[in-house]
Amino acid sequence: MAVMQPDEASMEPPGWERIEELFAALESPLLSYALRRVGDFSVAEDMVQEAFMKLHAQFEKVREPRRWLYRTVHNQALNHRRQAGKIVPLNPQGDGGAQAATDATDPQPLPDEQIARWEGIGLVRLSLEALDKRSREVIRLTFNESLSYKEISTRTGLTSGHMAYLLHHALKGIADELARLGVVP
Repeated sequence: MAVMQPDEASMEPPGWERIEELFAALESPLLSYALRRVGDFSVAEDMVQEAFMKLHAQFEKVREPRRWLYRTVHNQALNHRRQAGKIVPLNPQGDGGAQAATDATDPQPLPDEQIARWEGIGLVRLSLEALDKRSREVIRLTFNESLSYKEISTRTGLTSGHMAYLLHHALKGIADELARLGVVP
C-alpha cells in the first residue's frame, strides 16, 4: 500500500499563514490604516485590495506577509499623496497650491514596528526583574539617573571596580537573555 504524500504545491512554508487568513485578519486594520493616510474611503479600499492582489501574486516569496502588507499600503498612500500634490487647484485668491508642497513622509513607525518595539521593551523589563537587587540598582543609577561610576560608588558604598563588575555582568546577562528570546538589538 502506497503512502500518500501531500501535494508539494499545496504545502505552505512552515509558520506562514494562508492568504485567506491574512485577509480575514488584516483587511479591516489595513483599511483603517489606509483611510488615516489618504482620508478617502474608496481610495483606501482600492489600496488594500491592490496590496492583497500584489501579495497573492508573490505570496511564496514574501517572508513576513503582515509587515509586507503594511509597507505596501504605506507606500501606496505616499504615492497617492504625491500624485494629489501634483494637482494644483486654480484658485487665484488662494495660496497658489502651497499646501501641496508639504512633506509626504510619515515620521511615525508602522503599527507592526511599534508593536515589536513595545514587545522588546517588555522583554528588557522582564530581564531586569530577573537580576539581583544590587545589579538592578546599579543599572538604574547608571541609565535612569546618569550618574558616574564614582557617584554610584559613593551612593551604594561599593568600590568602583565592584560596581563596574556588577554593571558589566548585569548588562551581559540581559543581552544573553534577549538573544535567547530572539530579540536582536
